[in-house]
Amino acid sequence: MGNCEISEAHARELAKQTARKEELKEALQRDLVNCGHILFEPGCGHGHWLTDYAAAHPDTVCVGIDLISWRIRKGNDKKTKRGLTNLHFYKAELTEFLEVLPPDLRFERTVFLFPDPWPKARHHRRRMVQAGLLDELARRTNQGGELCFRTDDRPYFDWTIEHLESHPDWRIDDSAAWPYESETYFQGLMETYFSVVAKRVQGGE
Repeated sequence: MGNCEISEAHARELAKQTARKEELKEALQRDLVNCGHILFEPGCGHGHWLTDYAAAHPDTVCVGIDLISWRIRKGNDKKTKRGLTNLHFYKAELTEFLEVLPPDLRFERTVFLFPDPWPKARHHRRRMVQAGLLDELARRTNQGGELCFRTDDRPYFDWTIEHLESHPDWRIDDSAAWPYESETYFQGLMETYFSVVAKRVQGGE
């Protein structure tokens, strides 16, 4: 029989993960109480675009997450400076965020702005757009809700198109406009970029 005991280092990491998720869960329940729908930006960076969107759409609750603490601090500084009560930033990993998010909360729109393309083939599994994530987003998005994706990396754009076209719950809407144009610092550095908007449909529709 194999040894099922885990190392002390692994046990400490599991304890840290549990505490991190519990803290995030409490924050989400506190901040998003009685909130039925949100606009969600995973990988929000410094929060430039999301802050501008929240200011222009005061009736929409906007949530951004990022893994890097100082980016979240910058986002919260922008939020405070502009007095935006409909905007929330969290330091969180995407799968953990989705795991502890209140189950009845729905995404009216999910926005991916220039996510890391992970260009090497052996790293493609690290890309945010994956079949499993599209499944989870579809489960949390009502019919007619949107998934918006923008990148300057053409191979990642093609990858996303392929995944959306093969998914039964998402349909690319070529007539849909980008939800809000606000040029970020990084977008301003780019010569070109590619955008797609997909709608949540009934499975197999």
